[in-house]
Amino acid sequence: MTSMDVTGKVVLITGAARGIGAEVARQLASRGARLALVGLEKAQLEEVARETGGKAWEADVTDWDVLDRVMNEVAAHFGGIDVVVANAGIAATGFVRSMDPKAFERVIEVNLLGVWRTVRTALPHLIKSRGYCLVVSSLAAIVHIPGNAAYSAAKAGCEAFADSLRAEVRHLGVGVGTAYFSWISTDMVNSADEHPVFGKLRQGMPGVAGKKYPVRNVGRAVVRGIEKRAKAVHVPGWVGVLKFFRAFTPVVVDRQAVEEVADADRQMAASDTSGLVGPGGQAASR
Repeated sequence: MTSMDVTGKVVLITGAARGIGAEVARQLASRGARLALVGLEKAQLEEVARETGGKAWEADVTDWDVLDRVMNEVAAHFGGIDVVVANAGIAATGFVRSMDPKAFERVIEVNLLGVWRTVRTALPHLIKSRGYCLVVSSLAAIVHIPGNAAYSAAKAGCEAFADSLRAEVRHLGVGVGTAYFSWISTDMVNSADEHPVFGKLRQGMPGVAGKKYPVRNVGRAVVRGIEKRAKAVHVPGWVGVLKFFRAFTPVVVDRQAVEEVADADRQMAASDTSGLVGPGGQAASR
């Protein structure tokens, strides 16, 4: 498929109130894109809209009726939709045997079903424009660490969903990409780091595995990905290389830090510290 000049293009971003969504909006705005910003946290979302010259729509990506209305309103306001960045996501800390079931299921609902609902309601508009959809997955789709089961399951589902979608809509002129990010310095990850159990596990990961990367790196990579209508976007670049060795990642995870994981599991089971993290998680829980 041909490349895309984002100048003047209508880009809809979910989860745009903060973090990756807000940074992508800022960098697209600097390239002349017209932005439809979708998310919760109305005041924060409207601040990003003022900063970028975009227009805000407060919406929960798990709500079919609201999403359908928003897509139609965006298309009517701008004259169509050229790009969708299905970015909205939350995280929860906790081990499977002891974590809050509602928190686990809310992660699946927002991060996976929210992506499906976003894409499904946006597709008629993307087909008209022969546009591009970027599904935000994660390094967590490749490496499944303890304490992150809900997030990994949802993001692995996003990856699989995008792969199937790409093959289904190519003949309609719609491009589909999948984004894979490592630990990015956002409110979500920073809040997880403050967790008394999961934070120690994450920060104790060796070398680049535990490193956090600036959100501006993601913004730049996503803009390039949209311009190229890329099949994959990786931040940092080594994530793309790791995909070729994904069959070995469970072995590494199984062998690493057995004692630390056992201790963390006991602490989680003995406390009431599992649940959604960060401002985005709090907004989604409401």
